[in-house]
Amino acid sequence: MTDQVILREVGPRDGLQLIKSRLDTSIKLTWIRAQAEVGFTEIEVTSFVPISVLPQFADAVTVLADAQKIGKLLPSVLVPNLRGAVLAMDAGAKKITFVLSVSESHNKANVRQSTDDSLAMLREVVAERNNRQNIKIATALATSFGCSIEGAVSETRVTQIAEILAKQGIDEINLADTVGYGDPVQVGRIFTNVKVAVGELPLAAHFHDTRGLGLANLMAALDAGVRRFDSALGGLGGCPFAPGASGNIATEDTVHLFNKLGIESGIDLDALLEVRRQLAKWLPSEKLEGRLLGAGPAKQ
Repeated sequence: MTDQVILREVGPRDGLQLIKSRLDTSIKLTWIRAQAEVGFTEIEVTSFVPISVLPQFADAVTVLADAQKIGKLLPSVLVPNLRGAVLAMDAGAKKITFVLSVSESHNKANVRQSTDDSLAMLREVVAERNNRQNIKIATALATSFGCSIEGAVSETRVTQIAEILAKQGIDEINLADTVGYGDPVQVGRIFTNVKVAVGELPLAAHFHDTRGLGLANLMAALDAGVRRFDSALGGLGGCPFAPGASGNIATEDTVHLFNKLGIESGIDLDALLEVRRQLAKWLPSEKLEGRLLGAGPAKQ
């Protein structure tokens, strides 16, 4: 096991999808800068989606432009389709995550088309990227470990889609437990199978803690060789088109776990907890999760 991981904060995007509050652009940027200052080198800062669907991200162009000015930070963005990808590229995005679901039902609910249609559209996104320079394309495979609409999701289908993505020229594959259905044994098995199928292509993991297994699943992915992980400060997040979806693994708890394991994340935990305290002030009407702020870090 190597002793270094990349932890990507997704709170400013995934974390804000389900909240009732409308966070001001200035506060979003303060939040992004604060986490960059404590050691985050990649933050998912916004989503290029129709404003009518998620008005929280009406300021996507502004947020991305300002985040691009933060030294040593790679601001990534989520897109659901070709139009969103082109808008993101035009706005200067250097890393785009194209989301599609292994579950047909969830893909139709989330992006209004079949999974195969999303894969075909992704080829157009890659072609558009190839006409430009220095843009990375990641793909998030939502519902890779189960779906609250369909239930079980075919593990073979997960691997098949990953193989298709590898052939399309994707720079990273992110397997997402969108609704917290995964368990550690399943997570280890799926990541191992996908890793065999795609070779050296970087893999990332995105776990929701809906059923309390988020950090256990992270450990299983870590054991399977994954070194890129998503998390959200205060355990925010959830998909608006997945029944019963709830928040991500909490960033502060995740950093504490890495510290206990002797794994370097490059993040100052004490400084991060100060940002977590600020988050509670920025979102006073929202329920925040995570154990570490209340309990405090374990003494070394």
